[in-house]
Amino acid sequence: MRIYHWPLAAVIACTAVSIPSVQAADAYPTRPVRFIIPFAPGGSNDTIARLFAQHLTEHLGQPVVVDNRSGAGSLVGNEIAAKSQPDGHTIVIISASFAFSSALYKKLPYDPVKSFSHVAKIATGPVVLAVNPSLPAKTVKELIALATAKPGQLNFASSGVGSAQHLGMELLKTLVKIDVTHVPFKGGGPATLSVMTGDSHISIGSVISLIPHIRSGKLRALATGGLKRSSALPDLPTIDEAGVKGYEASNWWGVLAPAKTPQSVITRLDSEIKTIVAKEAVAKRLSNDGAEPDYLSQQTFADFVAKERAKWTQVVRAAGITPQ
Repeated sequence: MRIYHWPLAAVIACTAVSIPSVQAADAYPTRPVRFIIPFAPGGSNDTIARLFAQHLTEHLGQPVVVDNRSGAGSLVGNEIAAKSQPDGHTIVIISASFAFSSALYKKLPYDPVKSFSHVAKIATGPVVLAVNPSLPAKTVKELIALATAKPGQLNFASSGVGSAQHLGMELLKTLVKIDVTHVPFKGGGPATLSVMTGDSHISIGSVISLIPHIRSGKLRALATGGLKRSSALPDLPTIDEAGVKGYEASNWWGVLAPAKTPQSVITRLDSEIKTIVAKEAVAKRLSNDGAEPDYLSQQTFADFVAKERAKWTQVVRAAGITPQ
């Protein structure tokens, strides 16, 4: 029987090949994790990110620090995330606005596909169609009838051209053929205030953002935009139920990391997020705020975002919005 004697150096070299990646996975994270929010404090992205940052801190054993980097409709924060060191110590929360960007801008400072690694989808929250309480419309059909009778005289407020509020209303306009004037603001807060004071008539924003004002009576909610009723506003019909067949507009939130982040790190983050989404306390908090847990793993989340980009690109083109 022939016995082979391998040089000790060769054995060590072969063994060492697998050690670094294992050690990297075991060691991560080695310092605080920056969680970029590409919007100003106070909005739905901020609310969701802070909730998950708290739980990720407990799960990862390192502080997860939120970093609001607003500007250019989320492009500033997304670019910072895309160009960060791909080691898992910088992640970014994205929402439906991420899917709009390809259609709204001629040139992005990052590639929405190649610049990121998808980690996981974490939640979904439908939009809610609301009006100033003085407006003589208490249902979706009454609002459509009023807008039809007064073409161009009603207006809707949004947080800016190409925002979720803007495109959610453009989808409704396309489906029911009404003429309602768009009034863009620099942020969701001023847009909502405009509707509450009566300077604007209509708002179509995330339940998370509008529900405090609906509960206080400063806004009248007519319907929600998901395919099923919102657990936060269960008595409201969906816009589809109210007669606008095929309408579906929801905000959603997920986590990305810079491209080339080690797969072991992505898998760790994905696993921790899946566990957090399944927590009863998290589901209760999300539901109270007008959102629902909605976990999707890495590739499934990437496929979902691709479908969202295709859908909202069609809405942008139908509305005649010129890319900036």
